[in-house]
Amino acid sequence: MSAIERYASLLLFFVSTAVLSRLLTPAEFGTYAVVTAITSVFAASSQEFGGANYLIQKESLSEGDIRTAFTVTLGLSLGIGLGLYLLSDVVGTMSGSGDLKAGIAVAVLNFAIMPFSMTIIALLRRNMQFGVIAASNLSCNFTIVVVSIVLAMMGFSYLAPIWGMIAGSAVQAVHLVALRRDLRIFRPSLSGCAGIVRFGLYSSGVVLINVFYNSAPQLFLARILDFAAAGLYSRAVNLTQVFDKLVTQVIGPVIMPAIFAQTSVGGDLKRIYLHAVTLLTALHWPVLTVMAVMAKPIILVWLGPSWLEVVPLVQFLCVGSLSLFAASLTYPVLVAAGSVRDTLVSSLISLPPSLLVVFAASYAGVEAVAASALLTLPFQAAVAIHFVSRHLNLRWADIADAIWKSGIVTLCSGATAAIGAGLIEYGMIGPVAGILVAAAATAGAWILALIAVKHPLLPELGAPARLVLSVVARFGGVVRGAAARASRNAV
Repeated sequence: MSAIERYASLLLFFVSTAVLSRLLTPAEFGTYAVVTAITSVFAASSQEFGGANYLIQKESLSEGDIRTAFTVTLGLSLGIGLGLYLLSDVVGTMSGSGDLKAGIAVAVLNFAIMPFSMTIIALLRRNMQFGVIAASNLSCNFTIVVVSIVLAMMGFSYLAPIWGMIAGSAVQAVHLVALRRDLRIFRPSLSGCAGIVRFGLYSSGVVLINVFYNSAPQLFLARILDFAAAGLYSRAVNLTQVFDKLVTQVIGPVIMPAIFAQTSVGGDLKRIYLHAVTLLTALHWPVLTVMAVMAKPIILVWLGPSWLEVVPLVQFLCVGSLSLFAASLTYPVLVAAGSVRDTLVSSLISLPPSLLVVFAASYAGVEAVAASALLTLPFQAAVAIHFVSRHLNLRWADIADAIWKSGIVTLCSGATAAIGAGLIEYGMIGPVAGILVAAAATAGAWILALIAVKHPLLPELGAPARLVLSVVARFGGVVRGAAARASRNAV
């Protein structure tokens, strides 16, 4: 269910990116990116303080716990939103752009909406009700895309995607609240808030640092260079995160509930971690490698020739991101090991030095900022794996043993994609046809490589494959039945 929702959302992402890239200039997109960067730092922190991860990891959860978590989250969220609104003048003056003030004034509306939907989603995740979550997220994403495109066509400029985001959040909140019906969880309560605050200090601290780090390059570039540079970098990051949309965001909502479900019945956390690393690298590395190799034709077809400047940025970010193969596992594994504190400590060790590198690189230009990922991301990955290793008694040899088969699969996939990129570059095949041919050939090489090395991912592909075939067969039966009825009616 999580995959169906994420892949449908990915399709919406492809469409909206292609359309908005032709309706908004890099400078307009840069303004939107900076507004999102500023607000997302504080939004993520307030939502995590008493949010999803606390409600999921708590062994015995009462209605009082839920009400207190919601009250803390809502109070903090409203306070931060009001503070940002009052400071929007200062932010606009400091940046030299009045557009930021208007953008922030609209974006802070989300702070009053998100606590309602996030609380319900946390409870649904805890109960593994991903079908309901999928429906709500799809309604949200569809609304965002439609409203953003319509408003951009009407000339709302950088405000179009911001208003789209607000509209999507409102639709999702209304949908979830209507399904919940029992609204007692939204009654204010501060009973037992000490435990929530303790967990929230670490959890929100981790999120705050990570979101700020991810947003910092856009802020640096907008301040030191211009909004066009921030827009180019932000777009490159979005393209690089295709893997996250394909895989990480599919399994992300499932990881923590699944780990706690396994460990609660005696599952070995070390074995779970290494098996997950083996599976993730077989997906993570080939996708990033193919994206780096095929960056130019993909961007030419998808975004248009005016965005070709992002090609080297995407390539640098893809190569650097190869080191983050276990990033999605670090937080849930450390929480499962009973050490949420280490999630904050590891971030405090790895992110401030990385931030200094990015800040220094921003004076050399947007390409230098992207190239700094080759240094900062492997460093962050090494620190995270070190902290995980302390709790799971892992050795680097264990990790090497878990990923070597994925390395061979990646080499085969990347080499196949390189042939396709070469054919396109030398004009032997058009970019659209070349991308399709290269995608088909790379997929074939990936599957053959999995078979050749007997990769553990192969058995895992059986269930989704059977599900797809079942859906196709069912859909075919419906179509045949409708055709037969139409034929009888015609007769």
